[in-house]
Amino acid sequence: MKANIFSWLNKGRAFDLNILQWTVPLFLAVTAVAFELAEHLQEGEALGLAFNAEVIIFGLMGPIIIAVIIAWMREIMASERQAAAQIHTLNRELENKVEERTAALEQRNVELAHANQELQHLDEMKSEFVSLVSHELRAPLTTLNGGLELALHHADTLPDSARRTLETMVGESNRLTQLVQRILDISRLEAGKFEVNPGPVAVRPLMEQAADVMLIPKGRRVEWKFTDNLPPVWADEVHLEEIIRNLMRNAEKYSPSDSVIMLCACQQDEHVRISVKDHGLGVPPEYQEHIFERFGRAQRGESAPPGWGLGLYFARKLIEAQSGSINVISPIWQDTEAPGAEFYLLVPVATFSEE
Repeated sequence: MKANIFSWLNKGRAFDLNILQWTVPLFLAVTAVAFELAEHLQEGEALGLAFNAEVIIFGLMGPIIIAVIIAWMREIMASERQAAAQIHTLNRELENKVEERTAALEQRNVELAHANQELQHLDEMKSEFVSLVSHELRAPLTTLNGGLELALHHADTLPDSARRTLETMVGESNRLTQLVQRILDISRLEAGKFEVNPGPVAVRPLMEQAADVMLIPKGRRVEWKFTDNLPPVWADEVHLEEIIRNLMRNAEKYSPSDSVIMLCACQQDEHVRISVKDHGLGVPPEYQEHIFERFGRAQRGESAPPGWGLGLYFARKLIEAQSGSINVISPIWQDTEAPGAEFYLLVPVATFSEE
């Protein structure tokens, strides 16, 4: 009932507790005194102690109690009104702050969108510039490589020092040509212009062919581990072999020359897992998240093998374009000096319909 009264008063109905605090007790006092007086006079009793006691109890104490209750209700109502006013003020301040923050956020979003457009434009300009420079470099490099190869065929008449210098120039020119070609491939891949033609590919012959080019001629010991009835994968044969060659190249580069390189392939659910394991220094945990990024390398400094940090980045982009993935696990051996690393691919299994 008290809640209904508060609700009634808070809705603005014309009811003033100031008036009630005095009129109700006064009305009760007058009514009680009149009632007691009429009762005693009607019964012919003297206005003695009983009359005075009843007047004090019903005509004085009752109205005082009612006045105290109404005063208490006034205090509660005043506190509630004050709290409601404070809440209203806080709500208005909160709404104003929300409006200000919303406006600031909208302005910030506009600025970020504009900055993002500028960054995209700059990235496009960068890609175009890199592609243009790479194209312009490839033509003179082709001519330079041809001239050096031709000179190397007639190097028998040259002194040993000149022949070694010529061989070094041929090797470095080939490295530079590979770098330019890799940059061109990455630019086309990021621009969505790199062609991928997937189809069913037999994994083992592909890996054997890659090992015959990347590992066997260098005298590296290879250990094979394949599961039986390995299904073909759905991938671009040329690009998949390029990725596997890249993993073999890294294993050969970052592991001792007398160590074994393990080449494995097995079916894992709807994918074929292709992995290359080495006995090198491994990949520190803090580098494993960044090694597949552009220019990411696990070993840095003057003692690190030569490289540009683009091979694994290109491999990740290329395998993702074929609906696959690449990852690394390190360490894989209980050797603290050569914990090794396993780079593995997950390539979708080729499925064939009745048609």
